[in-house]
Parts: sequence; structure tokens; C-alpha cells
Amino acid sequence: MFFKSLLSLLAVVTFQAANAAVIKRVACADGVHTATNAACCALFPVLDDIQANLFDGGECGEEAHESLRLTFHDAIGFSPTKGGGGADGSIIIFDDIETAFHANGGIDDIVDVQKPFIARHNLTAGDFIQFAGAVAVSNCPGAPRLNFFMGRPEATAPSPDLLVPEPFDTIDTILARMGDAGFSSDEVVALLASHTVAAADLVDPSIPGTPFDSTPGLFDTQVFIEVQLRGTAFPGTGTGQATEGEVESPLRGEMRLQSDHDLARDSRTACEWQSFANNQAKMQTAFKAVMLKLSILGHNQADLIDCSEVIPVPKVLTTTPHLPAGKVKTDIEQACASAAFPALTAQAGPATAVPPVPPS
Repeated sequence: MFFKSLLSLLAVVTFQAANAAVIKRVACADGVHTATNAACCALFPVLDDIQANLFDGGECGEEAHESLRLTFHDAIGFSPTKGGGGADGSIIIFDDIETAFHANGGIDDIVDVQKPFIARHNLTAGDFIQFAGAVAVSNCPGAPRLNFFMGRPEATAPSPDLLVPEPFDTIDTILARMGDAGFSSDEVVALLASHTVAAADLVDPSIPGTPFDSTPGLFDTQVFIEVQLRGTAFPGTGTGQATEGEVESPLRGEMRLQSDHDLARDSRTACEWQSFANNQAKMQTAFKAVMLKLSILGHNQADLIDCSEVIPVPKVLTTTPHLPAGKVKTDIEQACASAAFPALTAQAGPATAVPPVPPS
């Protein structure tokens, strides 16, 4: 009798646990979507609007790249000792102050583009910046599906200046600044996966839209390969000399930041950098985790609503890691002391030349 009672109790507990695992969904007012939290329903019309009118129908183009950049420049304005609200939208609310910071050069363009979207949707600037950034990344094949949490209050003060790292900063300075904001050296490298879908407009103003790797429309590992190649020339057509924060690039039409070059070769970060070169899954996992941390910087995650289900699922990457055409293994500048650079096949054809990212 005891064992029969025990088995009956276990059956009831199992049934209750199974029922608890079924998450009840809420029907949204549009009659199309459902959500686990009714508050997330408000995001579906925002998603449709920005995909059509900000990201040119869901492209991984200039506005997507700039929206991802904005997530970092807003959120990293945070320091336990110097102030700043983190991912609070202050870069838009106080744009007259923050866009004038040297490190935020050129970011006023995407700020101005995003303002009308914020005005017509009931989102705070902090929520919109991080939502737009997560959607932007989803448009890039190979990207992880980023998390999005909603409920950031409106910013009440601008970020202090000098909290955004610059490409000409030393590695000591960059790691110290990022450490102050709560990021490890490995997390700094993971954040730089964003440079696989990035381009520079103002590092060398004579060549706007110059990508950091040869595949700026794909969220792949090429940036971790190509930054490790020996530099041969500057991409600009002017004096042929470096501008501040730039070092020689290995490919015609490609920009290399001094900070990326140095992080790929510093003993504290070189092995983590190299580990992403042929490991798409590791890069995706690390980037997703660090972007969640960045996106809620200055906030308590428990106070926010998880609306990650609204973010589209990115397309699967169909390419594989490779050396650019015209390059060989000896062009790699080995920096990790504990592991050899992975063996990669070079693309066939003439030497790779990288076209600029076209404006939207």
C-alpha cells in the first residue's frame, strides 16, 4: 500500500511538472502574433517598421552595421566610479552632448535616423537602441539570435566623456576601461565579433564605408582571420599614410584598426582571438552572451521583460572560414603562444579586393 501511494504521488508530481512546463501564450491585438508576455506584443509593429524602413527590407547593410555600433556606444557609457547609466538611451536623449564626444564621431547619423522611429513607437530610447541592434544582427547570415529585454527607464543624464574606447588606445587602456565596466579580456574579444559586419566612415574620411573584413554582409569569422594577416598597405587613395587609429591592412579596400591589430597580438588576448578564427559556433555563443551583458549594463535583468522571442532567427551561414584569395599561411602573423593558427584553405582566384559598403 505504501509503494502504491508513493507511485501515485510521483505520478501527480510528474503531471504537475509537465503542466508547469507548458508556457501559456498571449494573443496579441493584431490577431497575428502571440507572446509569452503581453508587453512584448508592442514590439511586433516596431519590428515590421524598422525592417522595412530602417534596414531596407531586412538587409545586413549600412544602417544595420551602424545600429549595432550604437548599442555599444550607448551602453559602454557606464562606470561604477565615473558615472553613466549604461544602456539607457542617453546617447539619443542627450545627443547634443554625447555625439560631440570624439569617440562617438559619425554616430550622429544613425542617431538622427533612429529618432523618428522612437517618436512613433511607445519605447524608451534605451529599449529602442538595443532592440534595433538585435534585429540588425538578425539580418546578417551566420549571426546568433540575440536576446532582447525590455523595460529600461528613460535616461536622466548624459554619459560622461572618455568612457568609449578609441582605436588608437593602448591595450592596457582598453582592457582597463572595459574591466571598469565589468568585462573580461575574453569578453572584449567576443564583443569585437561585431567588426565582422562593420565598416569605418571617419577613420579615413577619404574612403567612407571601408569594411573591417572581406565579408561585411556576413556574420562570419573572417575578421579574426584577416586581422591576423600581415599588413601591406593602407586602403586610402590619398597620402598612403595611416590616419589616427589605423594600421596597414592585408587587403585592398579593407580597413584595419590599430586596436584590433594589437588585441590580436597581445599575449592577454591573442589566443582567444585566434580561437574564433575557424570556430563559428564558439564565436556565436560568446557574442550572444556578451551582447546580453552589454545590453542590460546599468540595469537589473530581473526588472526587465524577456522579449527575445520577437527577434528574428538569422539565416544560416553557408560559407566556411578561409584565407582570402592570394594569401598563404605564411602571411599569418602567429601570436598565440600555446596553439598554432588553424590550417585554412585560400579562396581561388585573383587577390581579394574589398568593395566599400554602399550607403543606404
